[in-house]
Amino acid sequence: MTHMPQIDPSGRTGLRIVRHAEVSERLQVSSAKLFDMIARGQFPKPFVIVPGGRAVGWLESDVDAWIIGRHANAQEGLA
Repeated sequence: MTHMPQIDPSGRTGLRIVRHAEVSERLQVSSAKLFDMIARGQFPKPFVIVPGGRAVGWLESDVDAWIIGRHANAQEGLA
């Protein structure tokens, strides 16, 4: 998912990167379960934060959108 950054009056974009531990906590799943969900295509793959680096993360807005999508599916009985 691609979101256009929103810029507040201070000049900040409002974008926030969340790392694996925080995503796992927000989804209330174990680290291993999150890795499994990613491998099965059930959750978006993270991106490399710094080119050539090892640290990866997700945009918080993408994680939020995934959670909202799961909620919408559950409401429709498709979860």
